[in-house]
Amino acid sequence: MKKIKNEAQLLKKALEIGMAYANKRGFESLGSEISTKYKIECIYRLLVTDQQITPLAKDQEDGPHMKNKLILWIKRLLPSDHELLK
Repeated sequence: MKKIKNEAQLLKKALEIGMAYANKRGFESLGSEISTKYKIECIYRLLVTDQQITPLAKDQEDGPHMKNKLILWIKRLLPSDHELLK
């Protein structure tokens, strides 16, 4: 996978937006006691179920690939002049 500029900040933003999306869909809040790894997987699976992102191949469904998929998703959602995309 290619390194993405501002990867950590984009992942943080993706988790923030993903959690808000999950709450709007009626899911309970994933509190601070839940690990980031689990949050990434939950949001990824919700977005795949809702056809917001294309699913990874079964042999690529792991943490780094899911993170990358969420980062690419948030990059598409943010306006082109957003500070994280510069």
